[in-house]
Amino acid sequence: MKLKEILQKIVEDKSPILLCDSNREWEASSLLSNLSEPILRTNAYFQSGLYIAEIDPKGYLGRVLFKVKTKS
Repeated sequence: MKLKEILQKIVEDKSPILLCDSNREWEASSLLSNLSEPILRTNAYFQSGLYIAEIDPKGYLGRVLFKVKTKS
């Protein structure tokens, strides 16, 4: 699954979460608007409630792109 598809699903489901990188917290809709197309085409895995991680070319989990935080 592509990062773009994961973010679109989060937006469609109106999930009450924020996605955190090393700099700040993001709404999924903001990431869809601000990330470049090459980044949005990254293969990724969404572990609900925990993280979104990159999937490397061999199919293994790579680096964590965003940690999931529940909105308060």
